[in-house]
Amino acid sequence: MAKRLFIGNLPYTATEPQLIEIFSAAGKVESATIIVNRQTGRSKGFGFVEMSSDSEAAEAVSKLNGYSFDGRPLVVSDARPMVPKDQMPASDQNG
Repeated sequence: MAKRLFIGNLPYTATEPQLIEIFSAAGKVESATIIVNRQTGRSKGFGFVEMSSDSEAAEAVSKLNGYSFDGRPLVVSDARPMVPKDQMPASDQNG
């Protein structure tokens, strides 16, 4: 079963193919997504990578957390489950 990872501190110039290339060092990458601002189309500086197994995801976290990507140390961790916006505490909702 695929395991989703949160990738933070991405350079704003990062591309999904670059993420796939970097994370392929830890195993098979199922998908890579960079989150962008809907209005500007500009990267928000974070994204998600889906690895094909838990063991590959664990290897990616241990190998790539702190990895320097264009001079920025990546933050790699297990992604938290998505919470529907209507169930978020009001303090976490950003419009």
